Amino acid sequence: MIIIKNSEQLKLMQKAGRITGEALLVARDVIRPGISTKEVDAKIRAFIERCDAHPSFLGYNGFPGSACISINDEVIHGIPSERRILKEGDIVKVDVGARYRGYNGDSARTFPVGKVSDEALRLIEVTKGSFYEAMKFAKAGYRIGDVGSAVEGFVISNGCSVVRNYVGHGIGAALHEDPEVPNFGRAGRGARLYPNMTLAIEPMVNAGTEEVRVLQDGWTVVTLDGKLSAHYENTVIITDGDPILLTDVDNDY
Repeated sequence: MIIIKNSEQLKLMQKAGRITGEALLVARDVIRPGISTKEVDAKIRAFIERCDAHPSFLGYNGFPGSACISINDEVIHGIPSERRILKEGDIVKVDVGARYRGYNGDSARTFPVGKVSDEALRLIEVTKGSFYEAMKFAKAGYRIGDVGSAVEGFVISNGCSVVRNYVGHGIGAALHEDPEVPNFGRAGRGARLYPNMTLAIEPMVNAGTEEVRVLQDGWTVVTLDGKLSAHYENTVIITDGDPILLTDVDNDY
């Protein structure tokens, strides 16, 4: 069931979204060669809790971290660890959720660690660009298929592939609500978008094959061919005009 939010619920989601977006700024500012993903995770958790919120991912279906931190060929759901040390040339995906007074925000970015390859920078930009292509259709009257088709078309035209095994989603009092929001699909198909729907739209883009697998830890998803992957996500409110990006507090990253 798709839940249309009322004004009070949207106010809480705006607060949760801002905390989530600012937590990603914390991650951006501490990411550097030599830091562990566990330390990045600890900084994120401390910030969210200082905001009188709770990390949405912590304990979610047993997940042990406050953020999913995935490196290079890791697509999503990387578990923070003291043994995972970032190094020059890595790209790191940080996926964060914050729950504030019962409502959630969810957002992800891909950050370069020091100087990275031109290929890596291009993948990051293609992934971000695909999100903003989707935003052209993330408004009342369009359909979920229009959003996914926009992502897929942009990604394929740039020689990359979209992950099909994992998708975006509705969000609100639950971290994952209806509808699913695939990064692929046929224009004109799927659920219609209405004002005050809230969605987490999140292109996951691979430099090579779209195929992925899950590691033995039961969480970390990696590309099947070992090539790089990038991730870009915001929580958005659907309106009659342009969508409101609740988690985009600094469009420069």
